[in-house]
Formats: sequence, structure tokens, C-alpha cells
Amino acid sequence: MKKVLSIAGSDSGGGAGIQADLKTILSLGGYGMSAITALTAQNTLGAHAISLVEPDFVAKQIQAVLSDIGADCVKTGMLGNGEIVKVVADQLLKYEVQKLVVDPVILSKTGSVLLDESGRKEMVEKLFPICYLLTPNIPEAEIFYGKKINSVSDMKKAAKKLMKMGPKFVLVKGGHLKDAPVDVLHDGNQDYEFQTQRVRTRHTHGTGCTLSAAISTFLAGGMPVMESIDKAKRHLYRALRFSMGIGKGIGPLNHYASIAREIARSEVIEELDKALERLKRLNIGHLIPEVQSNLAYAIPYAETVNDVASFPGRIVRLVNTIDTLTGARFGASRQIHHLVLAAMEYDPQRRAAMNLSYSDVLVKRIRSLGFSVAEFDRSRTPPDLQQEEGSTLAWGVQDVMEELGRVPDAIFDRGAVGKVPLIRLFATAPSSIVDLVARL
Repeated sequence: MKKVLSIAGSDSGGGAGIQADLKTILSLGGYGMSAITALTAQNTLGAHAISLVEPDFVAKQIQAVLSDIGADCVKTGMLGNGEIVKVVADQLLKYEVQKLVVDPVILSKTGSVLLDESGRKEMVEKLFPICYLLTPNIPEAEIFYGKKINSVSDMKKAAKKLMKMGPKFVLVKGGHLKDAPVDVLHDGNQDYEFQTQRVRTRHTHGTGCTLSAAISTFLAGGMPVMESIDKAKRHLYRALRFSMGIGKGIGPLNHYASIAREIARSEVIEELDKALERLKRLNIGHLIPEVQSNLAYAIPYAETVNDVASFPGRIVRLVNTIDTLTGARFGASRQIHHLVLAAMEYDPQRRAAMNLSYSDVLVKRIRSLGFSVAEFDRSRTPPDLQQEEGSTLAWGVQDVMEELGRVPDAIFDRGAVGKVPLIRLFATAPSSIVDLVARL
């Protein structure tokens, strides 16, 4: 197992620092270790008190870890002052650490000073020369660069100057840019740009710690720098997209999102196959439409159709019962997968869906059982979505949700030219859909 040592401050709120690092390392399959440089009384509203650890004790923590367990990569975060920076550098030199990621944490999001002037000077003189990868954000890069950074061009110039201070690679992070975020990597010869979509969330506490810890974990596994950064940014995007709105201020990222996604994959397939066996024991052939049916289930925090599973070839009618060609698979049917993703955008718990044949009698029956039912009109679909598979239905589901302010248990349409009328059931799990179908 890849081993990563984080030398950083403790965040009592759990969103950044050592806590964020260890969550990230574990979520990516690494073994995380720590040397704590500072204790903070901190929450989503800011750091209310900071107590730096004695430099000698910081050194003893590093010695204890590296002399026994060792580390495939070491990363630093909040170091506090020059004395701590110096002992950290001395210990890393003593144990001949080859892969050192330096996240030069200087200020918190709320403006607290996390590295004093002496610390910045010692960092340039002691840590930069032994640094494998330096990961400053724009405000941090400006401090070392000595100039304002307003564009990607400025970021490239800053990266080159920082490279001359000793690091083998410099990654200037562009989250503070006004436009789409662009990170710039300089390797001594050329620049590389990493572009990602900006996540619309205010809950970004621990972003820098999470990214540097993720990069460190991939580097620990022997992955090249470019690939490590690319994969780490994808991990960060997911943690940001599903960030948690806890607390009264700037909340933390969701470090569990990636773990939950992977754990759930086998469970999703198992639940779909169990639901299918139950459906086969019911006489529901009359509920299967001409275009056949399907039952889909998504993993938590689903992002694409490949995060949703259903049955390849759909569920087909066999006189009074049903059958499938094979067991459930991820990415098997784009249409119903789009429906599930559309519903999850509005209610992340509605991860399952199934389509049935439409009839007025069936709609009335669903309503009589106490389930909520809504209708959408295919003729209102925007023309530019008519030709894209699954988009018409996804639009219809979203249109209904926006109007109702929630996801109903069933959504139906009466068809259109070339379109078969259908009922779609939505639930939190396939078993709930089977329970409803059994009552129909």
C-alpha cells in the first residue's frame, strides 16, 4: 500500500489540514500518516485560535514515522513559522525523502495568517530546493513571485520564477481566476494547462489540502506528475460537486463521495438482479410497452450514464411474464440512465427508475395507491433536443420537477408522432419500484 506522510496543522472542524489529508489519502487507497505542526480551534466560520507545536516535537513525529514505517511521498501544509519549517526540512533531508509535495499554506480562506514572514523565508531557502512539486494558489504564488497575477500568462511567468527557486515541478492553481479555473504546470522546459469546469458551490473549505494530498497519493504509487495532477483534479471536482453544506460558513468538501461510488457498484448490480428475479415471478407482461422496459439504478453521487446500471437489451415481454438477455450492467441503456440522472439532479436519493406501458387506468391505479403522479407534454420539447437520444425524456422529467418543486413517484406522457406513451416510476431503490409494480 502506498504510504503518504502529511506534515500539517490540525483542523478541529475536519474540513482542511491533517483531517482533509488523511480522508483524501484513504479514499484513494493510500495509507496516511501525520506529523502535526499546529492545533487550531476552527470551524466553517474560520480559525478562532491557533497553537503551534514545539519545533522539536514536530521533528520527533517525523522521525518516528520515517525511521520505522517510511513514506513513498511526503506533503507539507500549514507549517506556521520559520523554526518549524527548518526542522521539517532538516528531517526530510536526513531521511532522504525523494518525493516532497509542498503546499505553501500562508493564509486561510478567512484571512488568518498560517505562515509568518520567517516561515516564508525559510521555506524558500530550505524546502523549495528539496521540493519535488510546489502547489501554490494564486495569492500564495504572488507572495513568492512578488507581482500580481491576473491571467494564465501571469501564472506561467510566476511558475517559471518559482522553478528557479529549486522545485522540480511547479503547479500554480487558478481557482482564484475570474474566468474558468486553469492550473498551470511548469516542468522547467514547458507549460501545461489543466482546465476544469468551475463547480458552483460556496463550500470549498480544504480545497488546496485535498488536491495536494490527492496528488501526493498518486505520486506515492509511482504515477507520473502529469497523470497524478489530472487524476487528483478529477477527484477534487467530485469532492467539490458533492460538497457538504454543514456549518454556518464555508463548508467542507465531500471526501466520502469517491469511496461511496466505488463501494456501491457491486451493490447496485446485486440489487438490480434481485429486483429482476422478483419481477419475473409476477404476471406483469401487460405492463411492458411496445418499446420494451428497463429498470435502472445509479450509484450514489452519479455523474454520467456509466454510473447507472440497467439491463442490456432491455426487459422483454414473454406472454404474461418477462425476461432479459443478461444480468445488469453499467452504461447499458442511455435513455433510462438519462432519466435517473435528471431525477438525481433534483433529488440525489431518487436513484432508481423503471418505464411501463401507459394507460389511463394504470395512472388512476397509481394515484389511488397514494403515489404522486405528474404528466409532461412531449410536444413542448425544445427542437434542439429532439434528435439526441434520451434528451427528450430527461428534459420532460426536469420540466416536471421544476414545476412541482420535487420528484414525483411517477411521470407519464401520452406520446407523440413516432413516440410511444409511457409511465416512468421513480424511487430510492429497485426494491421500492418492484413493491409498487406488484400492487399494480
